[in-house]
Amino acid sequence: MPAQTQYARNKDVTIGYETFGDLAAGEPLLLIMGLDFQMVWWPDGLCEQLAERGFAVVRFDNRDSGLSTKFDSAAKENAFLALLGRTKPSYTTLDMLDDAIAVMDAVGWKSAHLLGASMGAALAQAMALYHPERVRTLVCASGVPADVSGLKAMSYIKFAIFARLRKIKPAATREGEIDNLVEMFRAFGTSPGYPFPEEWARSVATISHDRSPRDPKSTQRQIAAGRAQKLPAISGINVPVLVFCGQEDPIIKPRASKDIAARIPGARLIIYPGMGHGLPAELWPDIVAQVAAQAGLA
Repeated sequence: MPAQTQYARNKDVTIGYETFGDLAAGEPLLLIMGLDFQMVWWPDGLCEQLAERGFAVVRFDNRDSGLSTKFDSAAKENAFLALLGRTKPSYTTLDMLDDAIAVMDAVGWKSAHLLGASMGAALAQAMALYHPERVRTLVCASGVPADVSGLKAMSYIKFAIFARLRKIKPAATREGEIDNLVEMFRAFGTSPGYPFPEEWARSVATISHDRSPRDPKSTQRQIAAGRAQKLPAISGINVPVLVFCGQEDPIIKPRASKDIAARIPGARLIIYPGMGHGLPAELWPDIVAQVAAQAGLA
């Protein structure tokens, strides 16, 4: 179980975070969540296995999600215009990096290993570019190259899933909103080679909703943040890098992970057959072993 939620400050923004393992003795590992999902979607069991392997694990809510500071926009922005960089951002990638640094400072880490998933993988790459002194090693899960934008970024996305997601309509009750979160996770988190974790997904969806009901507009704000400025080429990343993804990812083409690994000197690539955009429990032992090997843990 995680320690009680604590809070870091980045100027006028508050970032909620939780820890697993021994912060003083463990190898520091910062988990960066993906688009519009709260830190509780990093499975407790995975975090505990990482802690047992020797890591001190910290997960946190990105701004505009969970228990961290929320922003506002007058209307729901168009997701595709956000991907093309045609939506005025409420904040930028650099602001989100400062949030992560604030969390690291709050727990007393000068540097850490980073594991970012989906949008979190892009943020982790950006951290290695803008703040390399804070990054020991980098693990990118189910992400895209952080330095691509516009039509190139969109070329990595499987758009068929959006028709399925559009069928999930806002609900009028707590139970209906929890059902919606489960269905959203089912849409992209299902791994065809493994059983769908129904009980876990419903439990976490309940925790997530009760912590902070989802605001659909935050999705577009976070996408817009990622397109607010052109990042340096990821070929300039000079820390050890591991890239992994699922062969059956329904949102992001495996080619995106292949391109990350091809463009960062020395990066390792793993493609898991049967895995989607989630992290099946059956693969946790291997994922933990790979992350530990990347960090130099025996």
